[in-house]
Amino acid sequence: MFLAWREIKHSKTRFALIIGIVVLVSYLVSFLTGLAYGLAQENRMAVDKWDADGIVLTNESNLNLDSSMFDEDISDDITSPEMAELTVSSNIVRIEDSEDTEDNIDVTLFGIEEDGFLNPEISEGNSFADGTVVADQSLKTEDGLEVGDTLKISGQDRTLEIAGFTENAKFRVGPVLYTNVDTVESIKYDDDQLSENTAYPINSIIVRSDEDLEDVAVDNEDVEVYPISEFINNLPGYNAQVLTFGLMIGFLVVIAALVIGIFIYVLTLQKASMLGVMKAQGISSGYIAKSVIAQTFILALIGVLIGFGLTIATGLFLPTAVPYQNNYLFLIATMVALILFALIGAVFSVRTVVKIDPLEAIE
Repeated sequence: MFLAWREIKHSKTRFALIIGIVVLVSYLVSFLTGLAYGLAQENRMAVDKWDADGIVLTNESNLNLDSSMFDEDISDDITSPEMAELTVSSNIVRIEDSEDTEDNIDVTLFGIEEDGFLNPEISEGNSFADGTVVADQSLKTEDGLEVGDTLKISGQDRTLEIAGFTENAKFRVGPVLYTNVDTVESIKYDDDQLSENTAYPINSIIVRSDEDLEDVAVDNEDVEVYPISEFINNLPGYNAQVLTFGLMIGFLVVIAALVIGIFIYVLTLQKASMLGVMKAQGISSGYIAKSVIAQTFILALIGVLIGFGLTIATGLFLPTAVPYQNNYLFLIATMVALILFALIGAVFSVRTVVKIDPLEAIE
């Protein structure tokens, strides 16, 4: 460690360039990690907010919430410690007092029971009632909406008034509006259908279990209970996004390690004569090899820490519209991976040190 640090202090410019490359790569990797995590969370935040263990859907729905429709009487065939009905409707809404078409907003309406466990925690305003909704906070921070504002359903004369806001309620990247089942049904079905039917299909039943769904029983062959994790993994585009960003980040980590390893290898070759003199003086190959490894560790650690700091600082200034969230566990894992792979890349330099012949190096 002493030898490694002395050399870094002696050749500041050379090693500053290596640290700079590590900073840029680690900053890029960390930033992409935040984007990947933020985008993934915006697909599933509203589902995580349920704090549920399972979801009951029809067998033919292919775990698609919109494609699952069954009679609410099926709830009598389900045994669960806790369960709550959910009906959904994907719509486009527009701020009523605006004529700008850019103010159209894609939303998902969740029709839920007012006293059920799906009812979200209110961060501002009041809970919903007939014709009113509790909206995701992003509609306030990104679109400037306030409690009492009116939203018009695209293609209909119906309007919804914002009664309150809640945090972290996004589903498939769009904001969620919570309201009661009757309001959602009035949006999904026209007046003729409403007058002809006394019961309307629901999309799912959310269940909570004390024993990993083992105490949930479904006595109906048309529906099935699925773990929430399986439902999330089958959200449209969710797995593709996670895998794509995961591969990108993985390749960047490997490339960064190779770049650091190549730089250290080239530096080691340039120092061959000096290392030969050190060997001739009786300094062991093991000691020199440890110095090379220590030097790589120092360079990688400094560069990664600076990149990590830049990532945290960037996250503070990004607009709320950017789907960026820091998961510090992921960031630390990425940092450790960068340093670990850089050390593995430095092993090739160690092999060069071991093979140096003192007499040939001096000549």
